Amino acid sequence: MVKFMHVGVPTKEVQDGENYADGLKVHITDPAEHDFMFEYLRYEPDTPLPEVMQNNPHIAFMVDDMQPYLDQYEVIVEPFAVNESLSVAFIIRDGVIFELMQES
Repeated sequence: MVKFMHVGVPTKEVQDGENYADGLKVHITDPAEHDFMFEYLRYEPDTPLPEVMQNNPHIAFMVDDMQPYLDQYEVIVEPFAVNESLSVAFIIRDGVIFELMQES
């Protein structure tokens, strides 16, 4: 299964409804609150996330198993747990950043 989840859009502007992800040092909006499923990301200067993510949008998909994608494409953020039931990773395929989301 591959299911579209959202489009991540970097921004320098403060957005309504931002939540702060302390470990990632990024302010994030909830894509479920946007008509077109946009997730705005406003990065702190010392974020540990790669510069390519800070300057380019990404497309997020829920997948049954992210490992085949991790094995096949360039991984820019290794898998990490968002919470006890969701892990994410970021890859680049054909010059596009993809967020892979996997429920556990």
